[in-house]
Amino acid sequence: MNRNDKQSKRTHLPLIIRTVLLLAGILLWEYFATNGRYNPIFTSHPSGIIKDSIVFVTSGQLYKHASITVLEVFGALFLGSLAGIALATFFGYFSFAGEIFTPIISGISCIPQLALAPIYVLWFGLGLQSKIFLAGLMVFFNVFSATYGAIKSMDKGILESANLLGASEFVTLRTVVLPSCMPWILSGLRGGVSAALIGAIIGEYIGSRGGLGWMITYSTSYFNISRVMSCILVLLVLGLALNKALDLLERRVLVWRTVTTLGTERLKK
Repeated sequence: MNRNDKQSKRTHLPLIIRTVLLLAGILLWEYFATNGRYNPIFTSHPSGIIKDSIVFVTSGQLYKHASITVLEVFGALFLGSLAGIALATFFGYFSFAGEIFTPIISGISCIPQLALAPIYVLWFGLGLQSKIFLAGLMVFFNVFSATYGAIKSMDKGILESANLLGASEFVTLRTVVLPSCMPWILSGLRGGVSAALIGAIIGEYIGSRGGLGWMITYSTSYFNISRVMSCILVLLVLGLALNKALDLLERRVLVWRTVTTLGTERLKK
């Protein structure tokens, strides 16, 4: 077996094991639920979820509620990430302002946003604004802390070299600062994806006219657990799709990065 065959085997083996484990878990879930080993009213079962998902799609309810949640998530990701990167960059250039406001931002981030969600609904109403603000704030904290930490950890020698070569502040920011901080920014964005989903769903729990969170609350009140699990399945697919998009972005942006493991394994030539 040559080196390429070994590499291909190493690449596909985790996928095969993961698929087998997922299928085994789903089959066991279906078996125990349909054979009376436990009451399926608490978790439903795969076949029931599939049937409900088909009804959810054909009735048009999926598009109606999923589109609301997706709009909230994307709005929160865009605004929260933009604000986090911009403010971290501003504090990087004006360190005195950073010393004043960073502890305040850290203190606010420690407040559970679930406790503040009703206040945001009072401020912005039951529409998209309150959900985007709540989810965007959660994204902002992730991206800001990652970006600001990366800027503070930068090697000053790189910035001095750029200045000696005559680069302006904007050129240095575009060609040196942001590329150097990109791994940490993308790490913050990855946490921001989960934060945006959580923030949007929490906002819809508190008060909303629609969305997957609203549908989960409504279905739970009528003990329609299959519909609850269908909504959770949609959220799972959405989260996986966003993380996959970030993986593709990382491959394009961080072409220079090598993957490192802490094991003592050595590749044979």
